[in-house]
Amino acid sequence: MPDTELGPVLLGHARAAIAEALGLPAEMPAPHPRLGERGATFVTLTQDGQLRGCIGSLNAHRGLGTDVRENAIAAATRDPRFTPLERDEFERTRIEVSLLSKPEFMEFTDEADALAKLEPGVDGVILFNGCQRATFLPQVWEQFANRVEFLEALKRKAGLPAGFWGPNIMLATYRVQKWKESTVPA
Repeated sequence: MPDTELGPVLLGHARAAIAEALGLPAEMPAPHPRLGERGATFVTLTQDGQLRGCIGSLNAHRGLGTDVRENAIAAATRDPRFTPLERDEFERTRIEVSLLSKPEFMEFTDEADALAKLEPGVDGVILFNGCQRATFLPQVWEQFANRVEFLEALKRKAGLPAGFWGPNIMLATYRVQKWKESTVPA
């Protein structure tokens, strides 16, 4: 199977995993040779364009098939921002799978330099400050008018004040390949 078919296979595995977790019939998609390779994915669920769950892995620590399956189930049942997905919601839930590249730490001299080096809409960003950590996928850039707002929101997500900057802040970036269901399957 050509690699161009990886996205639909990942989406199919995510949908089947959620269906199975909800006790619904699940149709497993065809296998793909890359499913056994280590990979890091995020699975995002939406309903009517609104976020309904998003859980993922930042590092490739297990096989791609297992990673997308576990993250799909977690996004549907264990995202702390939402109640677990109900069976009657499943049919109207759209799934998006993002396959992450290996994160790379950024070199910067200060916050202004870090902001200047970020590529909106392209970079996924992980912010570290000691034990505090948060990430935004590249798709999240769409929600913000500029780099400053993006980074302020990422700091808040990590539990820091929006205006915080300190000597222990580290940033890493990654890229994604993403696939989204064009419509909710019937």
